[in-house]
Amino acid sequence: IAMWYLYIQSVDRFWFPVINIASYWNQFLQAMSALERIFALIDAENTVKQIDNRPAPDFRGEITFDDVVFEYQPGVRVLDHFNLTIQPGESVAFVGHTGAGKSTIAKLIMRLYEFQGGMIRMDGQDTRAFDLHDYRAQLGFVPQSPFLFSGTIMDNIRYGRPDATDAEIEEIAHSIGRGEWLETLPNGLQSDVGERGARLSIGQRQLVSLLRVLVQKPAVFILDEATASIDSFTEMQIQEALDLILAQSTSILIAHRLSTVRSADRIIVLREGQIIEQGNHEQLMEQGGHYAELYNTYFRHQSLSYVEDARARLAGEGIA
Repeated sequence: IAMWYLYIQSVDRFWFPVINIASYWNQFLQAMSALERIFALIDAENTVKQIDNRPAPDFRGEITFDDVVFEYQPGVRVLDHFNLTIQPGESVAFVGHTGAGKSTIAKLIMRLYEFQGGMIRMDGQDTRAFDLHDYRAQLGFVPQSPFLFSGTIMDNIRYGRPDATDAEIEEIAHSIGRGEWLETLPNGLQSDVGERGARLSIGQRQLVSLLRVLVQKPAVFILDEATASIDSFTEMQIQEALDLILAQSTSILIAHRLSTVRSADRIIVLREGQIIEQGNHEQLMEQGGHYAELYNTYFRHQSLSYVEDARARLAGEGIA
């Protein structure tokens, strides 16, 4: 009996820990694989090449693409001798089918990729000559899927400008819809957003990311607008925040919603990296070209007149 008891105790003390260690072997292998990718990324050479490291001045926001050539893969050009000038304070919306080059243009402005030919100028100066940190500090970017850090809403808004005071953030937050969007949150600006903003709706995440840009007050604002469905009340508040940003910055809008397209000063229609049409909404619709086709295919159903016409047709057909 004593030997049997000793055997059971030995198994409990030594064998089960060995089994537990073995159960973590798969996780250990996954961690090693991930660690290898992380070190490979750290060791990778930066493809963005700087010709100088000058401090960036306060930009007016004039952006010029001068004969720019860009390709992700050698021999496959996304932009082929691309030329464009965006005036200070102008809002420009890029529209086109997937792969037309809309997001590429925005990423080149942010110096996330290196172009192979031509030049991109900011206020007449080569963007490659500025210190990257100083340069990007004057750019405000809202991606399709806004990233929020674990913490409060106020902390996430302050990320755009760490020296912003609580009073400034509260004033800007309450300037959107008179702060009604904060009433739905348990603790207002002190509400915890959760990991990656999991405790907020998609529309609220977009609103927080736009307020982050409002606090930052960048010279150039870049919006890669999300396509997710949001309710009309939240969309109205987002559009209100967007209008405030458009009034104070040169704006690059990669548009997926009619309200954003129509609010732009100029709409640029892209196809295979080339500008095929440009103008405001009314001018492009009168031309009856590619934009009119895009509008009727993707944007028209978002307009109020289209909804009202559809409702009238259904009522005339006797459909409840």
